[in-house]
Amino acid sequence: MIFVLLLALVLLGVPFAFAILGSLTVLMSSGDLPYHIRIVSQQFFGGMESFPLLAIPLFILAGELMNEAGITHRIINLATAIVGRLKAGLAHVNIWASVIFAGLSGSAIADTSALGRVFIPSMEKEGYPRDFAAALTAASSVIGPIIPPSIPVIIYALTVSGVSVPGLFLAGIVPGFLLALGLSIYVYFFAGDLGATQSKQQSRRHALLHGLLPALMPVFVVGAILAGIVTPTEAAAFAVVYALILGVVLYRNIKLVNLPGIFARAMRDSAVIMVIMGAVAAANWVLTFERVPNMLTEWALMSIDTQWTFLIAVILLLLVVGLFLEGIAAILVLVPILHPIAMALGIDPLHFGIVVIFNLMMGLITPPMGLCLFVADSVSGVGMGPIIRRILPMLGVQFLILLLITFVPALVTFLPRLAGY
Repeated sequence: MIFVLLLALVLLGVPFAFAILGSLTVLMSSGDLPYHIRIVSQQFFGGMESFPLLAIPLFILAGELMNEAGITHRIINLATAIVGRLKAGLAHVNIWASVIFAGLSGSAIADTSALGRVFIPSMEKEGYPRDFAAALTAASSVIGPIIPPSIPVIIYALTVSGVSVPGLFLAGIVPGFLLALGLSIYVYFFAGDLGATQSKQQSRRHALLHGLLPALMPVFVVGAILAGIVTPTEAAAFAVVYALILGVVLYRNIKLVNLPGIFARAMRDSAVIMVIMGAVAAANWVLTFERVPNMLTEWALMSIDTQWTFLIAVILLLLVVGLFLEGIAAILVLVPILHPIAMALGIDPLHFGIVVIFNLMMGLITPPMGLCLFVADSVSGVGMGPIIRRILPMLGVQFLILLLITFVPALVTFLPRLAGY
C-alpha cells in the first residue's frame, strides 16, 4: 500500500519528498499517530544531520563556480584538440567534452545545460541536424554521474549502504569510459555523414595549455581521496576553493557581485536533495521497523537462486523505475531493499553499486520523465518527439554497455581491487 500510494502521489505531481512523507500515513494511521509523527520528524532531520553529507552541497557549489568561470569553452577546446580530427569530429568532441566535464560537476543535468548551449548551435552550423545534436548532448551527459567525482556515488555510498566512496569512484571510471567509447563508435559508423567530417582545429598546444587547469581538478580531488589525505567532504571543500581561484583570480570571469547568486543557486539545488534524503531516512526507519526489508530479502532468497537471475531482475526493475523516478530518489528508496539481497547472494558491493547507478542514470534520458531530455529540449527548442527518436539508438548503446558491465564484473572491480578496495 505504501508503494502504491507513493507512485500515485508522484504521478499526480506531488514533490517526491512530500510524496514519501504522505505515503507514510498508511502506517502511521494504524497506531499511535502522535508518537509516529514525532518519530518520523526525528528521523527526517536525523537523515540530514551528517558531516559526510556536506560533500553534496560543496560539490554542487564547485560545479556552479566552474560553470560561471567559463570553463565550458576551455573544456571543448581541449576535447577538440584530442578527438576533433576524427570522422564526425564535433560529435566526438561533444562526447569526450562530457567525459572531462564529468570530473567537474558530477551532474548530468549541469552537463546537458552547460555543454548544450555551446554544442547544439555549433553542431547545427556544421551541418548536423539540431535534434541529433540535442540528443547526443543529453546521451553523453549520462557519463557525468558515473565518472568521479559523482554526486549519486556519494549518496549511494554514504547514506545507503556504507560502501567505500573511493572504491566506488574507482569502480565508475572504466564504465564511464566504456560508455563514451560506445557512443563514439556509434557516431563514427552511423552519424559520420550527418555533419562535417572534422571539427575546426585550434592550436593544440593552446587548447591543452588553457584546458589543463580545469582538467586537473578531478585528478586532485579523486587522487587526494584515494591517497587517504582527505575525506570526500574535505575534497569537496578543496574543489570549491580551487574553482574560486580559477574563476575569481586566474580567469577573472567571476565577479564578487556574482557570488551571492552562485551560492543561492547551489543552496537551492542542495536543499532539494537534502529534503529528499531526510524524507527517505524517515521512510527507511518505518520500513525497517515493520521488517519490510527482511521480509523482501527472505522472499527473494527463496525465489531467486543465482546472482545472474537477481541482476537481470534488478536491471528490468530499475529500467522501469527510471521511467518515472529521478535517479537519486530511486537510489534512496530502492537500494536499502536491494542491497541486502545482493550481499546475501554474494554479489560484490562495488559491482552492484555501479550497476545500479549506471542503470538509474539511463533514466535521465528515458521518456517520459527523463530530466536531461527536458533540459535538451529547453536549450534546443526542437521538441521532445524528434529528440526521443534520435536518442533511442543511443539508449540501445547504453543498454549494451550496461549488460557488459553487469555480466563482466571485472570491468567494474579491476581498478578498485588494484588499489586495495
